[in-house]
Amino acid sequence: MKRFDGKVVVVTGGTSGIGLTTAQQFVAEGAHVFITGRRQSELDAAVKLIGERITGVQGDVSNLSDLDKLFETVKKEKGQLDILFANAGLGSILPLGQITEEQYQLTFDVNVKGTLFTIQKALPLFANQTGSIILTGSTAGTVGDPGFSVYGGTKAALRQMVRNWILDLKGTKIRINVLSPGMVHTPAYDDLFGEALDQVLESAKNTVPLSRVGKTEEIANAVMFLASEDSSYVNGVELFVDGGMAQI
Repeated sequence: MKRFDGKVVVVTGGTSGIGLTTAQQFVAEGAHVFITGRRQSELDAAVKLIGERITGVQGDVSNLSDLDKLFETVKKEKGQLDILFANAGLGSILPLGQITEEQYQLTFDVNVKGTLFTIQKALPLFANQTGSIILTGSTAGTVGDPGFSVYGGTKAALRQMVRNWILDLKGTKIRINVLSPGMVHTPAYDDLFGEALDQVLESAKNTVPLSRVGKTEEIANAVMFLASEDSSYVNGVELFVDGGMAQI
C-alpha cells in the first residue's frame, strides 16, 4: 500500500519546478492530484507528463473566480480534499528606489491574496475537517537579499498568517505548515537571473553550508513528510529546506 493511496491532492502552480515534481511524487505514491497553471499549454504538457491520476485546471490563483472553478472541479470529480499544497507564487528583483506599483501589486496579489483565498476556499472540502495544508514560503522571508524586499515581504506575511490560522482552526484536525526552500534551481531561476544564473548558482558554494543548491526532489520529499501522518503532531511550523542557509 502506498502512502497516499486514495488521497485527493491539490497542487497550485503545478506545471513546473517544485510544483510539478511534487505532483509527480504524490501520484507515484497513490494520490489523485489536481494541478493548476496559468498557461494552458504548460498545463497540458504537465498533465501529459504525469500521465495518470492527474487533472489540470487552468487558472490564476489571484483570480477568485478561477479558484472557485478549481474547487468546484475537485468537488464534482472527487467530492472532497485531503491535502493542499498552496505552492503558486512569483517574484522579481527590484531594489528600493526602483520598486513599482505594478511589481508590488502583482507579487502581493499572487503570493499573499492568492494563497490566502486558495486556502480559505479549500477548507469546506476537507472531509471531516481533517487534512494537511502546506504553503510554499522562502528563506527570503527570513533573511535579507538585495532587490527581494517585496518578494520577501510576501513570504514573511504568509509565515505570520499561518501562526494565526492554526488558532482559527483549533478544534479541527487540519494542520497548516510552511515549507521554505532555499536556493533551488528551477525554470523560474532561469527567468529571474538570466545571464547571471551561473554566477548565482556558483555562489551557493560559499553561501550555503551544504555548498550546493537544492533539487526539486528534495523539496518534494519534505512536502511528502508534511502531508503525511509522519508529521501528525507538526502544526504551524516553518520547515526550512535550504541546506542551512537561513540558520547562519
